[in-house]
Amino acid sequence: MTDTAAVPEAPKKTTLTVTIDGHSMEANPGELLIAAAERTGTYIPRFCWHPRMAEVGMCRMCLVEVSGPRGMSLQPACMQPCAEGMVVDTKSDVVRKAQDGVLEFLLVNHPLDCPVCDKGGECPLQDQTLTFGPGESRFVEEKRHFEKPIAISDLVLLDRERCILCDRCTRFSKEVSGDPLIHFINRGNATEVNTFPDDPYASYFSGNVVQICPVGALTAEPYRFTARPWDLDQVESTCTSCAVGCRVVVQSSGDEVTRVQGVDADPVNWGWLCDKGRFDFQGIGAPDRLTHPMVRLSKGGASAKVAWTDAIGQVGDRLRAYQPSEIGFIGGARLTNEDQYALAKVAKSVLKTDNVDAQLGDGLPAHAWLGLPAATIDDAAGASAVLMFCADVKEELPVLFLRLRDAAQKRVPIIELSPTRTALSAYARSTLAYRPGEAASVARSLVSLVEGGEVERQVGGVESSDLHGAADVLKAALASGKGNGKVVVVFGRSSLAETDDAVVDTLDILNGLPGVAFLPALRRANLRGALDMGLAPGMLPGRVSMADGSSWFAPHWGSVPVATGLDTQGMLVAAAEGRIRALVLVGADPLADFPDRALATRALANVEYLVALDTMPTASNTVADVVLPAAGYAEKSGTTTNIEGRVSNLRAKVSGPGL
Repeated sequence: MTDTAAVPEAPKKTTLTVTIDGHSMEANPGELLIAAAERTGTYIPRFCWHPRMAEVGMCRMCLVEVSGPRGMSLQPACMQPCAEGMVVDTKSDVVRKAQDGVLEFLLVNHPLDCPVCDKGGECPLQDQTLTFGPGESRFVEEKRHFEKPIAISDLVLLDRERCILCDRCTRFSKEVSGDPLIHFINRGNATEVNTFPDDPYASYFSGNVVQICPVGALTAEPYRFTARPWDLDQVESTCTSCAVGCRVVVQSSGDEVTRVQGVDADPVNWGWLCDKGRFDFQGIGAPDRLTHPMVRLSKGGASAKVAWTDAIGQVGDRLRAYQPSEIGFIGGARLTNEDQYALAKVAKSVLKTDNVDAQLGDGLPAHAWLGLPAATIDDAAGASAVLMFCADVKEELPVLFLRLRDAAQKRVPIIELSPTRTALSAYARSTLAYRPGEAASVARSLVSLVEGGEVERQVGGVESSDLHGAADVLKAALASGKGNGKVVVVFGRSSLAETDDAVVDTLDILNGLPGVAFLPALRRANLRGALDMGLAPGMLPGRVSMADGSSWFAPHWGSVPVATGLDTQGMLVAAAEGRIRALVLVGADPLADFPDRALATRALANVEYLVALDTMPTASNTVADVVLPAAGYAEKSGTTTNIEGRVSNLRAKVSGPGL
């Protein structure tokens, strides 16, 4: 009897076989030829192509010979997806002639000012002309001249005659940042890149176009004419301007930081930086940096420079004279994880006080969210749906905005739960604009609808039709299975007017959504690290409460506080009332950052002994009894923790002032 059982199908191939310059290689379906070749060690020259932007095939520098029905033909590698059996030649005489021609035409009007151009020494046009170019030019005519440079913003300068019209800067502005403020103007031979008349390039991300420009057409004002690439020494580090934790390289010349460049870290920033993270290095060498310990000779009197031993000795003697309940520590989010652990141990073990808080009244209680299911930035960018319940991320966490904007354009539905319009509102599938203070009731109704319940006609200022629309988006996203059916809630306080209790209540409700995970929108750079290290009342290092962790820490540290201490609000109230007699500000400026300035003013005026550790003069440390200068960014090594809990390294690059 014949066996009629079905023969199992052979597994489908997940890769393609492509031959490049006589060598067989594996490529992924849909992968562009230029990317596949580079991944396997064959570099195809390019100007317009960038791996983080859509391909346009404008410069034609990447022309290669590709097999087809009519034999080999020239094709732009940046526009050609790999196909099974494809044969590619990147070094033939035909390809070489095409490369020569492209470069010769690019250099017709390109100025030969390489010795003074900021891009000289790291210029793809320079490098590729030497490697793939004709070696000499047949053109003797006068080149085109423009006024140079044009300041298209306070930070970016434009030299129009250097531009090769690769479209990188304009595509970044339109596709990535969503600020189409720079574009091609005019036509034909007169085409140039420029801004609109009377409109500066007012983008939070303008420095990225300088980094991705393949020539010196766009340069950064702080770096222009300050160094040459071969003069620079660099270390890879992490940006601490906000809590996203973008990977960067910090470059210096002569023990002075000259430039910060983005590194393409796939899970975090994709190579992009906001302008604050790229350019705030200028504060490292500011002329008003604190360099020596200062001690106030009498209350309300003048301060004088003293030796480190004298200053530290006085601080130690004075703090030991107070009862633990009379001492408070405010700040610490600007420190490295290692410094934060040391500070927590000094405060909670040596001085035995739990009055420690790295937040300045603008965050959330650590115990309320550290135990929630955690999400990463990649989780949010690939989730089945994203629920935004926080402040405007473009203002607080700019590069997270870029990742979420990209996700929205790739059809990840975003639902906004916000009392005001934000930069992501234009990309959100649904916006629930609740009345301030009523987020919890709106969240409760939304979860109820997802679970099949009913709601009233209006909840918290949100119409039921809008709630039904948002619930439908969530249900469809969960049913699709995309992102493993995960809903990521990006959460934080939408404003300082919203109480932390209201946010915590809303988080408890949203935690009832199926497959939900949470990504905190923290305002301060290493706040998550500070909370991990115990810089919060009632917490010990390792995200454990004092009740749960004291049995381990007490014998190892010698002692830990018994009673839960005060947060920043409580410490300032206690200082204003005379119950806290000594305050230590660790990179904190309550007079500028605490929401209730009047309370902060009374507290600092009334406290008996005020110590401040900082890098720059502030409103708060100018009234301190002792000011201790601290090493800042790029001046010390350690680690930092970003919003998703990712620990990354910080590297020292220059010496701190006063050392």
